Amino acid sequence: MKKKETIRKDNFIDGDNNRINKEEIENCAKTIRKLKKEISKIVIGQDKVIDGLIRGLICQGHVLLEGVPGIAKTLAIRALGQTSGCSVKRVQFTVDLLPTDIIGITSYTPGKGFEIIKGPIFANFLIADEINRSPPKTQSALIEAMQEKQVTIGKEDFQLPKPFFVMATRNPLESTGVYPLPEAQVDRFLFNLIMGYPDEEEEKRIMEENITLKKFEDFNLKPVISSNDILKMQDFVKKIYLDEHIKSYILSIVKKTRDKGYKDAEYIAYGASPRASISLFIASKARALMEGRDFVLPEDVREVVYDVLRHRLIPSYKAVIKGLKSDDLIRNILEQVRVI
Repeated sequence: MKKKETIRKDNFIDGDNNRINKEEIENCAKTIRKLKKEISKIVIGQDKVIDGLIRGLICQGHVLLEGVPGIAKTLAIRALGQTSGCSVKRVQFTVDLLPTDIIGITSYTPGKGFEIIKGPIFANFLIADEINRSPPKTQSALIEAMQEKQVTIGKEDFQLPKPFFVMATRNPLESTGVYPLPEAQVDRFLFNLIMGYPDEEEEKRIMEENITLKKFEDFNLKPVISSNDILKMQDFVKKIYLDEHIKSYILSIVKKTRDKGYKDAEYIAYGASPRASISLFIASKARALMEGRDFVLPEDVREVVYDVLRHRLIPSYKAVIKGLKSDDLIRNILEQVRVI
């Protein structure tokens, strides 16, 4: 593995002649630390999940968050929206929810004529709560919005606010009254984050500081950044330098998921698509920015790889029988792929 100085390639950006302003990169990292500190007033622990949400936001991606009920999934995104000075809307997905309930409708009012009534999707942050409780037709209403950042109501196209960030939650416990998420839709999510239980000390604090005993407003969360700051960070992420060796490392990891000659290939039914390579590329840049660096290291790739590939690898029946999950398969791949 090359030294950091050689990976930086004299601080040039992907062959561009414009140099990154190091001071601005460091300021971004400081601002993100302040943002996390503010969120920690109400969301105790869950540092990796908060990192993943912020990383997804500055990558212009979307996040699928899984965890048992009552673990503060919705609270985390509400806190992120409040501290970002952005508008937040929440949609509770149910079996009778219609696409128009999310996007909006064309309505006729006597005396006024036809008018567009916009749905809750017109917000900076959209919480799609328990997305798998609605049938695929309703779930697919988000696909155009997530990819194109626009929606169609009637015959008109409408651009969504910038930034636009979808965080969908999925309850992994129940199998009745829920619908599987189509693979095409799951692949639209940049990250699949897993929210686990807090440790004992964190849960003690949660018992005293929670929104059952207090109102959300009582925590007095203050905006640390603005929507313009987020857009600026999204622009910076694109400019982080990523060396050719790191690109090869990313491609080797993704290619291994499709390699039928790989010793554990029998445990992978379907490997990751090129969208996984793109996601690893941009997510590792975002991680470098959050660390205050203007260049990507292999550790950045390893830090984000589970969140990027977890929902893109489909375990085979043999893997299911053996109790192997996607994370186990990713771990095996990382052990066999090296930076050249």
